[in-house]
Amino acid sequence: MTSTLAADRARLLELIKELAVVRGKVILSSGKEADYYIDLRRITLHHEASRLAGRVMLSMLDDAGITFETAGGLTMGADPVGTALMHAAADADRAIDAFVVRKAQKSYGMGRQVEGPGVDGRTVVVLEDTSTTGGSALTAVAAVRQAGGNIQAVAVIVDRDTGAKERIEAEANIPYLFIFGKGELGLD
Repeated sequence: MTSTLAADRARLLELIKELAVVRGKVILSSGKEADYYIDLRRITLHHEASRLAGRVMLSMLDDAGITFETAGGLTMGADPVGTALMHAAADADRAIDAFVVRKAQKSYGMGRQVEGPGVDGRTVVVLEDTSTTGGSALTAVAAVRQAGGNIQAVAVIVDRDTGAKERIEAEANIPYLFIFGKGELGLD
């Protein structure tokens, strides 16, 4: 890891702890109750943190040997992650597109569930900001596969260590990568 990347990763972690970790009882999208909430939209839509997230995510995928042409996931959590990754790649003179997966296929227009430059026949990484059960990522995986995408991995910024990795790897048979675990956020 280069010193610049190490600095980017350290600063991203600092910003997540400062801006995104909210303590108190909450109900997660999975229906489970937690003593904290990780609101990563406070990171992925933040002027400094978004750039860091894109660079660190791209580096993590490169270090894992994951090659891909396009990245995205289920709207809304994955949308800014895909955009950040796309811009980080462009800054490195790499052409990586982004896409958005709707929760349901449109019943009008072109009737697509996966929006963007297209995933058919392309190598894909499914993204998410954070994952609890893996349900959102698995919904995106199913839609991308239906649209003809060749999924290489699922990648998230923060893994809550609540079974998403195990479920995605077992059900989708693809690697699950994350930048930070909840322990790094001081949430153990």
